[in-house]
Amino acid sequence: MEFSGGSRLDPYVDRYAERTHGMTTSEIRALFAVANRPEIISMGGGSPFVSALPLDAIGEMTAKIVAERGAQALQYMGGQGDPRLRELICGVMALEGISASPDDVVVTVGSQQALDVVSRIFLDPGDVVIAEAPSYVGALGTFTQYQADVVHVQMDDAGLVPEALRAAIAQVAASGRRAKFLYTVPNYHNPAGITLVEERRDEIIAICAEANLLILEDNPYGLLGFDGPPLPALRARATEGVIYLGSFSKTFASGVRVGWAVAPPGVKEKLVMASEATTLCPVALSQYVVAEFLAHHPWQEQVKVYRELYRARRDACLDALAASFPTGSSWTHPAGGFYVWVTLPEGVDAKAMLPRAIQGRVAYVPGTGFYADGQGRRNLRLSYSLPDPERVREGVRRLAAVLDEEFEIVSTFGAGALDA
Repeated sequence: MEFSGGSRLDPYVDRYAERTHGMTTSEIRALFAVANRPEIISMGGGSPFVSALPLDAIGEMTAKIVAERGAQALQYMGGQGDPRLRELICGVMALEGISASPDDVVVTVGSQQALDVVSRIFLDPGDVVIAEAPSYVGALGTFTQYQADVVHVQMDDAGLVPEALRAAIAQVAASGRRAKFLYTVPNYHNPAGITLVEERRDEIIAICAEANLLILEDNPYGLLGFDGPPLPALRARATEGVIYLGSFSKTFASGVRVGWAVAPPGVKEKLVMASEATTLCPVALSQYVVAEFLAHHPWQEQVKVYRELYRARRDACLDALAASFPTGSSWTHPAGGFYVWVTLPEGVDAKAMLPRAIQGRVAYVPGTGFYADGQGRRNLRLSYSLPDPERVREGVRRLAAVLDEEFEIVSTFGAGALDA
């Protein structure tokens, strides 16, 4: 064994592909081992509250599938996915105004695989992806893996700022580089909890069309709004310039790992080929379970149950923040989804504070994981989806106590004291 500076050298380091050099552990995945300890209230990962599902009924449904159609459900299938499920997915998307045929849909192993295959077919090393600031950590990791550069675009309380998008497109063009697509989570944003307002949606589409810039619309939370019917998707307004990604991870169960992509015909064919090269085909049993759930269970009522649960948890989180966080803090007010984005007082570093928060028996995700350029040290993401409302309140109270200690040190001795 070889050691350098007390740590083991990887003997294969000189053999890895260049694209592995940017790989880092996700801020969220790194938390899992600690956050799963029972004494810690985890407001880190965005896990759905699957205990709200009719688990007995799903168990019976799964057993029936295996008993009656096991020879198909436990076998390989076509790389584009089960035709019946693709037809049912079209009905799900219709709630957001999307008109699509089953042939437009490519089923994937969660929408994370869809992100990967889209990146694989579009991104060359040195290409640019334009993405909101902050942005979903799983997408940033994928773009980095394909050696793309991320240029962030400002958001405000109304979502992606059109003028900032124009400026980013111009900046990339002036540098002689090529922006391949805009990556956006327009509804109940991960991690910011912000929703792109109706008045900006057509403008964003028009800006991208003028620049010949593809839009990659990632929409796992679109049906989980708290205050009204789903907003029409960007894909509902523009079919040729938008690739739409959906998922059942938040509206059914994350463990089934079923997502999908809808893309123009030429892109769709390449998505299928890239997906087949990775997995041969999406998991047949999972697709059968989801299809059976959509066809024979009142799934829209189940989504309504989720919405009510998450609304109560959101309210608990916002109430606790207002009651316990110090002056100089601020946070978003999500109208759906799983997340609140918090900005801490000047001088407080959310990443440096995390070990002390764990000691205080609460976990969150530091904001730096949601930027490609080192921003976000004063930010953190709180997920309220999994703990019950009282645990959410207690988690925020514990975090506020840690923050009060940090804030007192900063106020008395300056920000550098926290690193001493």
